[in-house]
Amino acid sequence: MGNQVDRLSHLSYAEVPTTDPNGLDTEEDGPRIGVSYIFSNDDDDLDENVDGTEKDPNQEEKHYDKRNDVECAIYNRDECIYERTNSTTDLETFSPENLLNKCKPGDLVEFVATGQYPHWAIYVGDFQVVHLHRAEVKNNFLTDVSQGRRCRIVSELYKFKPLSPDMVVQNAMEQVGAKDRELLWRNSECFAAWCKFGKREFKMGGEIRIGKQPYRLKIFLPEKQSHVLEFQSLEDLIMEKRRNDQIGKVAVIRELANHFNCVGGMSNEKNSS
Repeated sequence: MGNQVDRLSHLSYAEVPTTDPNGLDTEEDGPRIGVSYIFSNDDDDLDENVDGTEKDPNQEEKHYDKRNDVECAIYNRDECIYERTNSTTDLETFSPENLLNKCKPGDLVEFVATGQYPHWAIYVGDFQVVHLHRAEVKNNFLTDVSQGRRCRIVSELYKFKPLSPDMVVQNAMEQVGAKDRELLWRNSECFAAWCKFGKREFKMGGEIRIGKQPYRLKIFLPEKQSHVLEFQSLEDLIMEKRRNDQIGKVAVIRELANHFNCVGGMSNEKNSS
């Protein structure tokens, strides 16, 4: 991947060109804008200690409100490969202790809390998960990794055919201890999804960026509105989806509204000159 910048830099919607300044698109309208980034790992807001040592037994559960989840779908050309909506998926969250009663080896697990990037892991059995955390693949107890966050099983969100549970666990365990330059993933979701499905698209540089934008992120908004972004690779798109999850639905709607107001203002200035 050549020289990489260590931190993530996101250009706001107001800095990105669009072809239509008149407002949000309806579900019938096509894609409009793309978003530019310099990429990095996005899990740095997690606590460094996840191995259970010095754990506070009275740790309060971190705030999470499902109503602020950003509903969205991912398309590769015209094929839907990911969908998360309140109406089509059962994404009930649980305490880590209760989730353990529902997990099976090979499951994708997501940890969620307001204002944080979601954290993904592979459940490998014996109350443990394998996950990418602070530029290292680690094997820890699920309850320690949760760090007070709610948990849910997200194995059904991606529409790819999963590998066998044994192969998923093997993929995860074989990467334990990999770190820094050995890593082929920029975030915990890409790593866990690669373990689950074996798709090279989740790896860094897994797809050559040659100007085409075959991936679309459709963000569902209130009153049956939606907005579509285009991306050159699935990896790029996942970074934007995770950023939206981190800031939440209210902030995403506000950001889009500010973008269209800004672009509309610039368009009116040009028309009057």
